[in-house]
Amino acid sequence: MRLLTFNTLFTGDVRLRLRALGQILRESDFDIVCLQEVMYRRNAELLRRHFPHWACVGTVVLKGGLVLLSRRPIKRRRFVRFPLAGPVRPEFLMRKGALIAEIGGLVVVNTHLSANRDDDWSPENRYTIVERGELDVLARELAAIDQDRPVVVTGDLNLPRTARVLADFRERAGLVDAMAGDTRPTYRPLPEWPHPPAFDHLLVRNAGTAHADLALRDEVTLPGGRRAHLSDHFGVAAEIVL
Repeated sequence: MRLLTFNTLFTGDVRLRLRALGQILRESDFDIVCLQEVMYRRNAELLRRHFPHWACVGTVVLKGGLVLLSRRPIKRRRFVRFPLAGPVRPEFLMRKGALIAEIGGLVVVNTHLSANRDDDWSPENRYTIVERGELDVLARELAAIDQDRPVVVTGDLNLPRTARVLADFRERAGLVDAMAGDTRPTYRPLPEWPHPPAFDHLLVRNAGTAHADLALRDEVTLPGGRRAHLSDHFGVAAEIVL
């Protein structure tokens, strides 16, 4: 199954960009699409029309801003909220957590961890401690899933691939990084931040991956004719081999 994860960016020309994204996804070969920062159900409606199955939680504001689109039936889905911890910040309004869905024999965990406003991913940093707590929640959820089932954990983890806390989580949860060794950023480089890290990850357990690569990197034509990037992030895509 072809899977894509993509942080859609909740500010700016959101609905124009989501309409453009929807058209791209409709014409793509992705079986499963995990999105972050969709935020509102009415925005999710711009995307769901292109897929026969979808999952999100929330009637107006979506919990965690998470949406999962699928060309295959979704058996079950649930949202697990992360505890509110660390410095008080507007990010609390996003009610971050994980959207867990079963698609055939595959369990997909779409998530978005708290941002590190210090850009310091050392283990003792105040935001790294928050992220470690959120990864602990994910680790407990993964431990409760049949250890023989294939699992994908994906999304904007707001941690570089080399961060110690993320490496510890991968090892503890038995996850393999589909993009291991790739040094390219998944946050779009900007003049004020020319060398950002890779924040978006695709991790698997009891499954293989093929053709893992960055996606959605180029500018597109929005409705109305203006050219723009779809987000401040790139996507990560891979074929999941069960």
